[in-house]
Amino acid sequence: MRPLLKKLPPAIAALLLQAAAVVLMLLTVKVIGQHESPLLFALLCGLLAATFSFFAGLAKWWLAIQLLFAPALVLMLSAKLPPSLFLGAFLILLLVYWSTFRTQVPLYLSSNKVWRALEHLLPAAKANSNFTFIDLGSGLGGVLTHLANVRPDGRYIGVEAAPLPFFWSWLRIRLGNHRNCQVKWGSLWDCDLSQYDVVFAYLSPVPMGKLWHKARAEMRPGTMFISSTFSVLDQTQHETVQVDDLHHSTLFIWHM
Repeated sequence: MRPLLKKLPPAIAALLLQAAAVVLMLLTVKVIGQHESPLLFALLCGLLAATFSFFAGLAKWWLAIQLLFAPALVLMLSAKLPPSLFLGAFLILLLVYWSTFRTQVPLYLSSNKVWRALEHLLPAAKANSNFTFIDLGSGLGGVLTHLANVRPDGRYIGVEAAPLPFFWSWLRIRLGNHRNCQVKWGSLWDCDLSQYDVVFAYLSPVPMGKLWHKARAEMRPGTMFISSTFSVLDQTQHETVQVDDLHHSTLFIWHM
């Protein structure tokens, strides 16, 4: 059972385990013949789901979600909130996170200090020469617009798959009149990295191995691959830059 769950996206595996916990609790209540309060039933379901998730090898933060999901659902239903509120919240989360359940890449926002650290990693300014920079998963466009301001000799491209962050960054670029900057809606896996001098990513541990192989296959000699916070397993970086921000970010740098 565990190998089968490992092949599924974590969100789907968690949902199946939560359903299994509910079914098992319903069968237990039916056999015992006792009916406890809905909140107590939900707490027991959550405890059972968290236990299943632990033995299934899900990440630790999934255990907290599994434990609290059913009790939170019962409490929200008891509050008798209008259904439109839940629909609105769902639509907003969908627009922000989009395919996170599949890609396992949530919306991470780089700090201002990371933006400033990136300034010093860009290619040296040369007369009559521009460099190209791409942000894979560019979020709200903060990295792009900041670098476009301080280093106007570069061309800055962002790729974002989630609709709301894409629209936000597109609007940010248009209102800021950043002529050397643009954002594209799409998958980072469809990008041809051979076109860029600097490739930057702030994703999650999950896609880093695949992204490394893509970078190695496509990026030109003399270009630079930078990952914020998440390194590549079994690949020693050429440089690291420690950033003194709230998350103690680290920039991992490879010269291709």
